[in-house]
Amino acid sequence: MSKISKLLKGGAAGGSRSRGAPSAQEALARLRETEEMLSKKQEYLESRIERELAAARHHGTRNRRAALQALKRKKRYEKQLSQIDGTLSTIEFQREALENSHTNTEVLRNMGYAAQAMKKVHANMDVNKIDDLMQDIIEQQDIAQEISEAISNRAGFGDEFDEVSTSVNLE
Repeated sequence: MSKISKLLKGGAAGGSRSRGAPSAQEALARLRETEEMLSKKQEYLESRIERELAAARHHGTRNRRAALQALKRKKRYEKQLSQIDGTLSTIEFQREALENSHTNTEVLRNMGYAAQAMKKVHANMDVNKIDDLMQDIIEQQDIAQEISEAISNRAGFGDEFDEVSTSVNLE
C-alpha cells in the first residue's frame, strides 16, 4: 500500500490510534512524511522535464513527431509539478498551523499549572492578615527609625531645652 493511500484510508502507519484523533506529534510526523514524499516526487518530475526537454532538442527538426511527443510529456510533467507545488504549500500551511496550535496548547496548559500553583500558594494567605502584618512592619520600622535617631543625635549638654524637666521644675 502506498503512503498516499495509507494517508487517505487512515492506515495504521506510525502507530496511530484506531479510534479518535491522532496526537499532534503523530499528525506532524505524517505531514512531514508527506512533505518528504512530495519533495522527492518534485525532484523526479523536474528530472523528467529536463530529460523530455533534452529529447525534444535532440530530435529537433529531424524527427518532428518525437520532438512534439517529448514536449507534450514535458507539459504533462509540468502540470503534475504545479499540482504538487500547490499541495506542498497547503501541507506546509497545515503543518505550521498545527505546530502553532500545539505550542499554544502547551503554553495554555503551563499557564493553567501556574495558576493552580498560585492558588495553592495564596490559599494560606488572608488579606486582613497581610494588612495586619504590613501594619506591624511599618510600626517596627518607625520604632527602629526613632531608636536610630535617638542614638545618632548628639547629646545637647545644655544646648537643648528639655520639656519634661522644665515642666517638673515649674510645678
